[in-house]
Amino acid sequence: MRVAVFSTKPYDEKYLSEANQDSRHDFKFYETQLNEHTVRLAESYEAVCAFVNDKLDGNVLLHLFSGGTRLIALRCAGFNNVDLSAAEQLGMTVARVPAYSPNSISEYTVGLILTLSRNLHRSFTRTREGNFSLNGLIGFDIGRKTIGIIGTGKIGALTAKALQGFGCRIIANDVYQNDELINAGVEYVSRERLFRESDIISLHCPLMPDTQHLINADSIALMRDGVMIINTSRGALIDTQAVIAGLKSKKIGAIGIDVYEEEGNIFYEDRSDEILEDDVLARLLTFPNVVVSSHEAFFTSDALREISRQTIDNISTYESGGQPAGVIHNQAAQASTKPTATPSTVTQR
Repeated sequence: MRVAVFSTKPYDEKYLSEANQDSRHDFKFYETQLNEHTVRLAESYEAVCAFVNDKLDGNVLLHLFSGGTRLIALRCAGFNNVDLSAAEQLGMTVARVPAYSPNSISEYTVGLILTLSRNLHRSFTRTREGNFSLNGLIGFDIGRKTIGIIGTGKIGALTAKALQGFGCRIIANDVYQNDELINAGVEYVSRERLFRESDIISLHCPLMPDTQHLINADSIALMRDGVMIINTSRGALIDTQAVIAGLKSKKIGAIGIDVYEEEGNIFYEDRSDEILEDDVLARLLTFPNVVVSSHEAFFTSDALREISRQTIDNISTYESGGQPAGVIHNQAAQASTKPTATPSTVTQR
């Protein structure tokens, strides 16, 4: 099958090519993101392979369909960047890799908590500059702290178990409760109670209409003074302006984010020689108690290898007439997407 791969980095090409050795699909790798300006690059390709910041709204999907594309193979778990309603109307198949390496993101989450609780990021910078003073680096033990986990799927559950190993009290919130976690002593509570009781809050839920800006001015007001907030899920779960206000008032004691709601045109690129035009992100980066990373929690060799394997499996299964294991059914996922444009509202050109 001929596949156009977008948002390609050297590591994407390496691992996808390795996974494709037996399947022998015809890949064309593009470094550019997939959007309305680049969609013509995919003309005559039966499938496109997209990543988290590619934009597959109704207009883009219609152009893909007109050019012969029938399969959207996402090499990620999230699919909020795809208009599933438009894809369904066009008869296009959308498949993802739902569980490539939950350990990588869980371990990264714990790493962010430890970094902020012990000021490791500040200590690292200081010592490299010859400053070995301990002033201002006082941290705190996370053992016996109450940690609130929002979303207890595979990643959230692994994070909860890891933090229990430190002696933390774990409370959680999810539509579906995990019996294994309950048996291990995790208590499921309402969101409001979780906000009120948690010393540290870690987000592991999908981006849905009822979770967009889950962390906002109202929810922050409920939280304990000095709360730590961690987000390794989706950027738009957090209202960044509200978080900045919370940091300035010292209501929020620390925040670690691997995702940002406006990351699409910033993350995954070297912008060290440029002026950062995003004023909100620039302000966030000025706080000493903030760690921002570039959507890298998934970024391990194990995860990249598994992402590539599952992506190839999805493509091969579709090519042989089967249903890919990672196929997304719009009926089951309608609540998690906001249609941006449907075929009936776009103009073909």
